Amino acid sequence: MSEGYAAALPANAWNWAAVWRRNYLSWKKIALASMLGNLADPMIYLFGLGTGLGMMVGRVEDASYVAFLAAGMVATSAMTASTFETIYAAYPRMHHQRIWEAILYTQLTLGDIVLGELAWAATKAFLAGTVIAIVAVVVGYAAWPSLLYVLPAIALTGFAFASLAMVVTALAPSYHYFVFYQSLVLTPMLFLSGAVFPVTQLSAPFQQAAHFLPLAHSIDLIRPEMLDRPAGGIALHIGALCLYAVLPFFLSMVLLRRRLMR
Repeated sequence: MSEGYAAALPANAWNWAAVWRRNYLSWKKIALASMLGNLADPMIYLFGLGTGLGMMVGRVEDASYVAFLAAGMVATSAMTASTFETIYAAYPRMHHQRIWEAILYTQLTLGDIVLGELAWAATKAFLAGTVIAIVAVVVGYAAWPSLLYVLPAIALTGFAFASLAMVVTALAPSYHYFVFYQSLVLTPMLFLSGAVFPVTQLSAPFQQAAHFLPLAHSIDLIRPEMLDRPAGGIALHIGALCLYAVLPFFLSMVLLRRRLMR
């Protein structure tokens, strides 16, 4: 690795916390509005689609449709919150506001900044997913002990999708390109990963494709715990999410370094 790319790596194991804290102090002024925005879509799906369609569908995989859907919405809310934080908040900090450029005049490296941004996006995802999970528990669609196993999966999901979104942020020439990522990647993933209906209802090629989707791995970690069922392939799902978190992280640093050096 060249000296330039080595300098883009995190300088140490804690510098990222300064970036995280900076984002937190800025966010807490609008925390309520931000949380409501992140929770709007999952809540509409959960109570609108879940209640209405649930009356027609009945039970899905030996659980009420609303309980089945609730687990999918926990993972989906984490995906949405971390992605939107990365593409719609980290992007202007990098591009328009030039906050990253100012930070680079300190002892922090580009890797510290990216890691701090990913950690902050994962935090937003953790908050959003946890609220949905708590709502599901309160209304009786899951048990309180399940949260002990679900919360780490939410955090890992947030980090994985933030890392993927950071690659999009590094490549996008402007805000207008983010809609393609939402429409062509996130929305199809929502319906192919088992969030709204079982993957087994898809045709064989789509079922095979679902095995490679990060949201599917997240749901396969979260849903069994919330529905009090034995979970299979836990190591596989965790390993897949870790790969989606780590590999795009290093790719985004390479792309961002090239972009910022122009």
